[in-house]
Amino acid sequence: MSESIKGKVAAITGAASGIGFACARALIGEGAKVVLIDRAQERLAQCCAELGPNALALAMDLLEPADYAGMLPKILDLAGGLDIFHANAGAYIGGEVVNGNPDEWDRMLNLNINAAFRCVHAVLPHMVGQRAGDIVFTSSVAGVVPVVWEPVYTASKFAVQAFVHTVRRQVAKHGVRVGAVLPGPVVTALLDDWPRAKMDEALAQGSLMQPGEVADAVVFMLTRPRNVTIRDLVILPSSVDL
Repeated sequence: MSESIKGKVAAITGAASGIGFACARALIGEGAKVVLIDRAQERLAQCCAELGPNALALAMDLLEPADYAGMLPKILDLAGGLDIFHANAGAYIGGEVVNGNPDEWDRMLNLNINAAFRCVHAVLPHMVGQRAGDIVFTSSVAGVVPVVWEPVYTASKFAVQAFVHTVRRQVAKHGVRVGAVLPGPVVTALLDDWPRAKMDEALAQGSLMQPGEVADAVVFMLTRPRNVTIRDLVILPSSVDL
């Protein structure tokens, strides 16, 4: 038996494209109101126009620490509540460490780790106070299986997994569920730095998923009965052997 999320309020970071946008569409389709959080203001406005009146835009740069103090009040002002928070925003860098750029690593690590953790810190008191809520992270299969061609990205997702499971155990007593969806390769802008030959090969072999398939998994997580927590949901293309 599934639980309806009709009438609930969700907020999703990195919602102007890719997995975040697909999840916003899916949750609205289930009857939720969704606050789309992204720094791309023009794209954000287009997304909300496409999704309809239950899509609300909140422009925010997750790499600006000063903005976090206002995030929860703005969500509450826009939507009147908060039941679901999806820490989805992230960046990707692959390649060999010996050829890497540590300055680029810093930006990715700040977004994948610090920004995600700060978001949860900002909204968690509200959920604990109402003794109900769901927090979902977009993690990666790289958070449980070290991927040799993306060591720094893999490290960031291992950090996310550690945070998910420790916070989950801390807040379960308050009626707040914390879990992660861990997709394999998905057709999003995060893969823009893949070598063209690798991308073409993956597409030809069917080893890439579409964002909507990840969104379906997130909806499944959120609609489980309240006595059930999906702590990790790994979703892979069938041709990926991990």
